[in-house]
Amino acid sequence: MSLPPLDPQDEIRRRQKSRAVVMALILGALVILFYAISIAKMT
Repeated sequence: MSLPPLDPQDEIRRRQKSRAVVMALILGALVILFYAISIAKMT
């Protein structure tokens, strides 16, 4: 069972959304990392 060909705009939007999710995860990981480093330096 294959999906019907998508509208190019839908494909672009889907790629942008997945890229945005990945960037948000990376940004969140960096925030947690900096937070952990600052806590470790305080002690």
